Amino acid sequence: MKDPIAQLLGEWSVDLGIYSILFRIGLAVFLSALIGWERSSKRHSAGFRTFILVTLSGTVVMLIDLWLNTLYDGKIFILSAVAVISATRIATHTIFFNSRNQIMGITTAVSLWGSCILGIAIGAGLYTITAVTFVALLFCLAKLPDLEYYLKNRSNHFEIHLELKNSLNLQNFVSTIRKLGLTIDAIEMNPAYAGSGLSVYSISISISSKELKKYKTHKEIIEALSTLDYIYHIEELA
Repeated sequence: MKDPIAQLLGEWSVDLGIYSILFRIGLAVFLSALIGWERSSKRHSAGFRTFILVTLSGTVVMLIDLWLNTLYDGKIFILSAVAVISATRIATHTIFFNSRNQIMGITTAVSLWGSCILGIAIGAGLYTITAVTFVALLFCLAKLPDLEYYLKNRSNHFEIHLELKNSLNLQNFVSTIRKLGLTIDAIEMNPAYAGSGLSVYSISISISSKELKKYKTHKEIIEALSTLDYIYHIEELA
């Protein structure tokens, strides 16, 4: 099966020549720069340079594997496999817990791993797969968060970060929640705020009232709860 984009570019793009190598490296830098820009524009832990380096590394090791295979007539892509494993290890270091016990950086971690795979596809000269993968990856990163927020804001379950001025107010909060037609599934005190003078909790809530399910979003519910005098701060956890 021939690559449609490679056929449009010409035979030089398929051969492992100097122009093909330079083209693939340039393409890797360009596409990964766009992905990195999208991530860095949203102030994520891995940004512009990181994505370029990971994608470029995937491209270069694939080119080396192809060269070694033509040189020694082999079919083993050792360096490419090592690159994927290394990208996975790098990606795991972008995942962390913040002070609110939220897991952060998962999307960026997966994006780095995906960028390495993208680089390998570029290095292999699979231009059509590269184009489709790049568009899909950029679309998921740039557009799906809005859809995810829309669906999440209307789900029956959500989790909040709650800061009370006094621990004695927790019972008042629970009573208010029940009156609103909400159900508390779990309450966990956050030890990161010990000694701050605040009582801080992570609370899982389910919407049990049919009226709330029909007309209220998480944002509207939280805005209503924030008007309570004994609440210092409240927000939905991502």
